[in-house]
This record gives sequence, C-alpha cells and structure tokens, in this order.
Amino acid sequence: MKAEFDIPVITHYPQTPAIQVDAMVHSQPFVAKPDIQEPLGFPGELVEDWHDKAIDKMGELLGKYRSLQVFMDACVKCGACTDKCHYYLGTADPKNMPVARQDLMRKVYRRYFTFAGKHFPKLVGAVDLTEEVLDDWYKYYHQCSECRRCSVYCPYGIDTAEITMAGREILASVGVGQKYSNEIIGKVFKIGNNLGLPEPALVDTLEGLEEEVKEDTDVDVRFPVDQKGADILLVTPSADFFAEPHVDGLIGYAKVFHQAGISWTLSSHASEAANFGLFIGSQGNMQRVAMRIREAALELGVKRIVVGECGHAWRVAYSYWNTLIGPFDFLDPNYPAPQHICESTYDLIQQGALKFNKEENDDKVVTFHDSCNVSRASRMGNMPGGQYVIPRALIKASCNHFVDMRQETIHEGTFCCGGGGGLLTDDLVELRVKGALPRMQALHEVIEENEVTHMAAICAICKSQFTKVLPYYDLGMDMIISVHQLVGDALELGVER
Repeated sequence: MKAEFDIPVITHYPQTPAIQVDAMVHSQPFVAKPDIQEPLGFPGELVEDWHDKAIDKMGELLGKYRSLQVFMDACVKCGACTDKCHYYLGTADPKNMPVARQDLMRKVYRRYFTFAGKHFPKLVGAVDLTEEVLDDWYKYYHQCSECRRCSVYCPYGIDTAEITMAGREILASVGVGQKYSNEIIGKVFKIGNNLGLPEPALVDTLEGLEEEVKEDTDVDVRFPVDQKGADILLVTPSADFFAEPHVDGLIGYAKVFHQAGISWTLSSHASEAANFGLFIGSQGNMQRVAMRIREAALELGVKRIVVGECGHAWRVAYSYWNTLIGPFDFLDPNYPAPQHICESTYDLIQQGALKFNKEENDDKVVTFHDSCNVSRASRMGNMPGGQYVIPRALIKASCNHFVDMRQETIHEGTFCCGGGGGLLTDDLVELRVKGALPRMQALHEVIEENEVTHMAAICAICKSQFTKVLPYYDLGMDMIISVHQLVGDALELGVER
C-alpha cells in the first residue's frame, strides 16, 4: 500500500533504530471540540488559567494515586525500557522511549512538587509548565498505547501507562482532550455503545446474522436482545456487530451458547464492552460507562456476565469492575464475575459439551497475537498464565495447524498491535503503521519459517488495527481473524452433547 510516509523495512533480525530527533513531532490526534468535551465534564477549550489548573490537577492525582508519585521519584534512567516500546522501534523518535516520555511529566513534577526543583531547577532537570511543554504532552502522550510492555522490563516496575493516563487526564481537565476517545465515550453515555448504534439498528443487525447462520448451517442460532431471565448477559465490543473479522467472532459465541444449551442475551442499554474512560485516565467516566452494564444485568435478571473478545474491555472488567460497579452478589457464585468468553468456552470444552471438526480449518496455519491488556493486566481461569493458555487451547481444539511467534514477542512480552490506548484513529495512521513494526517482524518470521496464513486475536482494537496496517506491509488484511471464528467454524452443531 502506498503511503505519504516511509514504511519501516522488515529486516531479517529485529534492530534497534538510530535516534532521529523529532521524527514524530508532527503527529497528534484531533483535539476535541466543546460539544465533545462538555458531556464528559471537561472544559470545552483551553481555559485561561490552564497553568494553575494543570498543576492543581497533577497535585490531585499525585495524592489520589500513590503509585504515580512513586513512578515520578523512582526512575534512575537505567535504559532498560529504551528499546522495549514498539513506537520507538518503529519511529526512532527518542521521545518515544518510555523513559523520555515519562520525563515530559517528571520534569514538571520536579519543578512544582520537589524541594530541589523549586529552588535549583536546572540542577535536577526541572522545567516550567509552558504551552510548548503542554503541546509536547499532547503529542507524545498520544504516541503511547498504554500497553505496559516497558513496565515488564523496568527493574523498578514503573508503569508508563499510568503516567500516560495521568497526562491525558490533566490535558482534558484544562480543555485539551482527544476527539477520538472522548467522542466515543459520549456515544456510550447517549446510546450505549461506541458506534452510537440505536436499539432498532442493533436488533436489525442481529436478525440479519440469524438469517446468515441459518443459510450457512441450516441451524436456528439466535442472537437475542433484552431477554429477561437469560442465564448470561454478553457484553461485547460493538465492532462485533458489523466489522470484519469481529462479527465472525460474535457468530462463534452464539454457536457455542446454542450448542451448549445456554440461554443468553445482549442488552440494548449496555451493548458495549469497551471502556475508553480507561484510555483517558478518567475514573469517573470509566465508572459511568461501566455502570450501564450493572444496570442491564440487574434489569434483565441474569446469572452471569460474560465479556466478549476485547482486550481493554477485559482489563477493565477484570481489574476495575468490582471497585467501580461491584459487588456482584446478585450473580451465580459458582462462576467468575465477570467471566471472559474464552473462559466460558474453555470450561465447556473441558466438560465435553462441545465437539469440533478441526478439518474445517485445515486451510489455515494459525498463529496467535497476545493482546496487551489481556496479557499484562488480567488473568483467565484458575491457573497462573491462564490468559496465555486458554486462548491457545481454543485454537488448538479447533485447528490442526498452530504455531507460536518468537518467545520474546508473546505472552508477558507481547508487542502491541500499535493501535491501542485510544490511538485507533486515522489522525494517527502513520504512528499506527510504524508502531506495528515489531509485531509485523515476528509475524513475518513465522510466515517464512512455518507458512502461517492467519493470525488470531481476542481484541477488537487489535483486529481493527491489523486490518488497517497489514496491507502496508504487503500482507492481506484477511490474515487477522477472531479466535471464536475458528471455534465457530469447527464446532459441530446439532450433535448430541
């Protein structure tokens, strides 16, 4: 695919680039306008006293999140994180080194919140918060996908994602919010999903899927909405309703529930699993988005809540829901609350409730992309590392041909797709393409060595990102598939359970 920028070259061995100062200084997403900002409780534009308000907000966050101050104080600039960021590896911009991106805030923190910085700023590298610094924050805190890979390798456990989230929250609080993420959050408040898809359109879409599955399988697989008394409330990313390959994953979920004899439903009130409040660091907005799911579960009287294939949705559900919208004492205590769709399907396989014809996927040699928020911020099942084991077990149950990518690029050390953290917007296509380089490198290796034809994923953002960037690396966008597409295609419907 032709591009207005240089596409990174995939080399035989991964390489750390030579520094190119300000290589991505031109890159930034569109700024949110007042009608996007205000429903989220943020000023519509840069406030007059932005400097004082930004420093006050930083002080509030330092007091609220003890980890943030620890991260500000702990870094010794050892360099362990330098080559761990996919954006630095893809862009060569030194401000995309995690330590340098952190220092954009750390220098300001030292100036206003430490004795040395207040009295001897030059001695400790402290700087005043100026409009130029604020501009750098906006550019480079939107060149971080909050993937947390750097934190795996940091000897002090500094989490750059938390610093990025704090930076974005400070920016939004003074009127400089990101259009893409904040507009999506507003749609959830108004309609219930990221797309702004109203109930009639949702119902019509699902009825169309029922017809499609009936035509393909001659089996009546239902996609129910607002069904009171169902066992399971499924909350899934809204991309599952229309986008490829996401929708094939949704079809796979429905086939699994149908074959297992489990009653389930979607909710028109809470038809979105994704929660972009996480990306902008706003706990209040994150809670408000999540609350719709609790309301829907209570209204419908379900026994379980199952989360579909979405990386950060699962992170929010697994790590935050109990604090934000718990307790879940109204759900069946025999099941995790919440539960991932992969966990649910895996349990059914262990019980012998599902049978597969693996030959249905014999046209594929499959590898698996571990999504960041699943791998480094959650778990699945009752085993250590279940978030790595269970998705692969589903692939192996439904496919004869599976290979993993290079060890240091998967599991805990997985590389980000390049489009996470609220960066999945065409405003940032150059960043997304360059940020995908490390994953494309690892994928290219297994294509050459193992003749891999497809890469499976369990994250809506990853799937959307790869359909966009694969052609830039001369690969077909249909290489990326949903794990539950593989499951659904191999599942034997109508056989005795």
